[in-house]
Amino acid sequence: MSLLEHIGGTADIRQCSFPQLEELCGELRQELIRNVSLTGGHLASNLGIVELTVALHNVYDPMKDRIVFDVGHQSYVHKMLTGRLAEFPTLRQENGLSGFPKPEESPADAFIAGHASNSVSVALGMARARTLTGGDYDVVAVMGDGALTGGLAFEGLNNAGQSREPLVIVLNDNGIAINHTVGGMAKYLTRQRVRPAYYKLKRAYRKVLLKTKAGSKVFEVTQRWKNKLKAAIFSCTAFEEMGFRYMGPVDGHNVRQLSYMLNVARSYREPVLLHVVTVKGKGYPDAEQNPSLYHSVGPFDPQKGAKRETRQCFSSVFGEEITNLAVKDKRICVITAAMEEGTGLQGFHKKLPDRFFDEGIAEGHAAAMAAGMAKQGLKPVFAVYSTFLQRSYDMLQHDVALLHLPVLFAVDRCGLVGADGETHNGVFDVGFLRQVPGMEIWCPASYGELREMLGEALRYDGPSAVRYPRGTEGTYREGGHDPVRTLREGRDLTIIAYGTLINEVLTAVDTLEKEGILAKVVKLGRIAPLAPEFLESLKEDTGGVLVAEECAGPGSIGEALAPYVVSRPYRALNLGDGIVRQGTVAQQRRRCGIDAEAIALAARQLIS
Repeated sequence: MSLLEHIGGTADIRQCSFPQLEELCGELRQELIRNVSLTGGHLASNLGIVELTVALHNVYDPMKDRIVFDVGHQSYVHKMLTGRLAEFPTLRQENGLSGFPKPEESPADAFIAGHASNSVSVALGMARARTLTGGDYDVVAVMGDGALTGGLAFEGLNNAGQSREPLVIVLNDNGIAINHTVGGMAKYLTRQRVRPAYYKLKRAYRKVLLKTKAGSKVFEVTQRWKNKLKAAIFSCTAFEEMGFRYMGPVDGHNVRQLSYMLNVARSYREPVLLHVVTVKGKGYPDAEQNPSLYHSVGPFDPQKGAKRETRQCFSSVFGEEITNLAVKDKRICVITAAMEEGTGLQGFHKKLPDRFFDEGIAEGHAAAMAAGMAKQGLKPVFAVYSTFLQRSYDMLQHDVALLHLPVLFAVDRCGLVGADGETHNGVFDVGFLRQVPGMEIWCPASYGELREMLGEALRYDGPSAVRYPRGTEGTYREGGHDPVRTLREGRDLTIIAYGTLINEVLTAVDTLEKEGILAKVVKLGRIAPLAPEFLESLKEDTGGVLVAEECAGPGSIGEALAPYVVSRPYRALNLGDGIVRQGTVAQQRRRCGIDAEAIALAARQLIS
């Protein structure tokens, strides 16, 4: 029986010798590769954090102490070490383990963590709660260097360092978030890696002197003079300026050293930042050489390795078309938030590098910068996942809308996204984008529509969004940029939809037609502003009205259309509160009642 099978929690880990813990790390890596190759998931980041996670569990008790992961996709090893090894084959599957920390899944998961840069703020809140309630537990935040590119991380660090609350921030520095980490902090951390590791000697010196009263006095004097000399000769780290005791950099693949340093950090009982250097993809050569490919990977053969996705999808079509448009118009530039490959912009970056800007995991900054560009005559296009655009809401309203600036938001991963689940579903943008004054919102249902709607949005003199899903187009493949298009005529009821959900509607309508029910199908190409003639037609037509959409109910189009159909049978199908667990997109649609079968059933009920 393997060591891993004997590990049920922190107590079992602490019974292991360091050679055994190294053996355990090897078993964890093999288990990661085996399982993720079957289910897909975030592989490279988890391979890189194996020793650090084992060391964390060797020092802290996650059932009592609070370990906050940032971002949470690096928590797979944590899950395996906290009683979920047997469930690991269900990772990211319907009714299985989430790919992110989830407190309802286990008390060992301190906080949900699907987005980046919030761990220091959350950890400080937990530390302050401990102080106020007289709690007895330690708090540690485990933050990737990519998360450190987000402004919220600096807000948290600035406050936490001055708080004097005992907490430890572990900076997991692998120099690459998804694509290579960008910005000044990345360069700063690179410089910090060359600092000599003198903390073991320092710790021993302190331990010896503090044993006696005279020694304590000597330590106090030498410490005071050392700090003065250090301030005179060397510049402090940025973290020390914020109020942290900085430790590191430390080899992130040495369990013994990591355990020692974590114990030292905890013993200081003040804000400490432990800088740990790791290799993303460690232990699987292909992932080490291609960490971006293995950041989030589908099922693959471990012997042959994963292959890059080559089939066309909405993201790649966007990248191709925006590059073509930018070649013709030198005012067009693109911005991404650490998602060059995810948003299909590799080609743009290669062809037009001077007009490509990766701002790191800093969506608010990216939106505000886009506003500045637009104010000075450029045509900025911010390509961003729907779930991450949420962090730019203030900038949408204050920086973009108030001046009616022509910023185009290319909103990727709209609707349900499948295996990543509730932290990544793009189901709230319809509601919050429709609140932005002057915003035009286009919803292509095909690649052809995406190309034409991008051009139409760029011709608009105010803020616009083109929102499209993850993956490929369906059976509907027409082009155009019509705000409203009638796809089928029918006498019994009207079904209204937009985006790729129109494919489910058309399948439902085919089923209904075989039963003698004729439905009119209206596809909205633009959901804001809604065409006045379309709204008037709702008052004039007869029969029931059914609206189907892949978004949360509040702020939905179904909600907006309700006042226009008060005299007709009416029903809106949507995702309710928008909290939808992982599964395939088909499973999520079926569970939420917006697939073809559910639409057909709702139509029958509406006219009965």
